[in-house]
Amino acid sequence: MADRLQEFDARDLCSAEQFRSEVIEGCRPVLIRNLVSEWPAVHAARATPRGLADYLGQFDAGARVEVFFGEPAIGGKYYYQPDLQGFNFERRTLSYREALDAIVAAMGQSEGGSVYLGSVPAAQCLPGFSAQNPMPLLGAQVSPRLWVGTASNVSSHYDTFDNLACVIAGRRRFTLYAPELIDQLYPGPIDNTMSGATVSLAASAPPHERARFPRFEAIRDHALSAELEAGDALYLPKLWWHQVEATERLNAMINYWWDAFSYGPDAPYTGLLLALITIAERPAAERRAWQAYFDHYVFRSRGHPLAHLPTEQHGLLGALRAGNYAKLRARILHMLRAD
Repeated sequence: MADRLQEFDARDLCSAEQFRSEVIEGCRPVLIRNLVSEWPAVHAARATPRGLADYLGQFDAGARVEVFFGEPAIGGKYYYQPDLQGFNFERRTLSYREALDAIVAAMGQSEGGSVYLGSVPAAQCLPGFSAQNPMPLLGAQVSPRLWVGTASNVSSHYDTFDNLACVIAGRRRFTLYAPELIDQLYPGPIDNTMSGATVSLAASAPPHERARFPRFEAIRDHALSAELEAGDALYLPKLWWHQVEATERLNAMINYWWDAFSYGPDAPYTGLLLALITIAERPAAERRAWQAYFDHYVFRSRGHPLAHLPTEQHGLLGALRAGNYAKLRARILHMLRAD
């Protein structure tokens, strides 16, 4: 069976430094109760659904946004059509106010379809929201995004950034699988996705398709589960698979994406994509050789690759913070340009 999810009360997290040391550095999901329970947005949502729409509407900058519309038959489960040919929902571009109105209207239809507005950048679409609803655990450079809609089930997927997800209305149920289980989760295409994130076909497919994914049965019960009420938050490290179910008639969430361990602008996912063209289709024996070198130099399962030498002799393998980040980056860019 899966381990229990670690849980904090927001009163036990007193600073951004403590959040980093006791939550982020563990690289495990952590549930934080009542982190944003005093936000004005949460209070507005507790009044009436229209109250949340009106509260958010006061920040509307007139931006246009992409909205998912699903027929009643899909039950709010956004997924592929059979054989991965297209998707089972319609995308429409609306003004932000039109999107909110469509969500509220759909709530009042007992047999209506689902409406989902996701990943709206608050800085561009809702200027002023962050000032009234601050997140002191993160730096000001980390901007929030808004997710709001009727009841929905977002297919299991992973992100390449760390995530702090804060529920401001309704309830969210997260079902989580560790990155190490990727082989048993049967990832779908990386370029034919619903909204940019690769989906686990095994964890997301309809029940009648599960026989196509036999390795998943061994890990089905290894999931962690998190139930979030309005005001709660979930810290989710990068690469953790997560299915997100919004279970009320109206659900809204603010999330923050950032790379907690970045030394600069370059992301690990870029390195993975580069390895696809430089290593993935070489002969198996050569891939095993490169695997050994990656383990030695990059993953360092046995410690620093030059631990047998004095620190002053580490050269480019010395600490990135000591100037080697810029040196390595310059060398990589020179090599790519030379090609």
